[in-house]
Amino acid sequence: MVRAILDGRKTQTRRIVKPQPDIVADGGLVVGVSTPEDQKYGRLGKALPCPYGKPGDRLWVRESWAWYGCEYIPSDVVYRADTESLPGEYGRWRPSIHMPRWASRITLEITEVRVERLHDISDDDIKAEGIFDDPAVVSGEREGSILTLAGKRIAFEDLWESINGPDSWDENPWVWVVGFRRVT
Repeated sequence: MVRAILDGRKTQTRRIVKPQPDIVADGGLVVGVSTPEDQKYGRLGKALPCPYGKPGDRLWVRESWAWYGCEYIPSDVVYRADTESLPGEYGRWRPSIHMPRWASRITLEITEVRVERLHDISDDDIKAEGIFDDPAVVSGEREGSILTLAGKRIAFEDLWESINGPDSWDENPWVWVVGFRRVT
């Protein structure tokens, strides 16, 4: 997905709302979780802010990387999305979770936040998630040059389950939909 962001194909991401809300207001802007006491007295639950930010906030992207050199500077970093093999002078691939802020090359600005059910994703949103017309990405083999709309939905389902685990698509959870643009 880092490659899709760099290519300008990915402008949206979905993340599971935790905990799953009892209430979602019209437009998916506010979600709420009620306690047993709230339910007992018929009160609305507590509003949950999006943990990923709000429009205007900036995020930095972590990705697999390698570092060499004696100073912590971005010019001493190579990124896995750009190459599969490391040049000899580089150390080892490091997982994205261990990437420090100084090594990040991608900054995103949040443009939109909303909540919806996972299965409510539109065809335009599937495209904004970075799914594109290359079946090799989905199946590892080329059967044609263009995915049908149904094929793109299946590709997104496969991507979702590869990230969130088997059967996670079938659960149809509420998700944060975070739209963004790359800041250069």
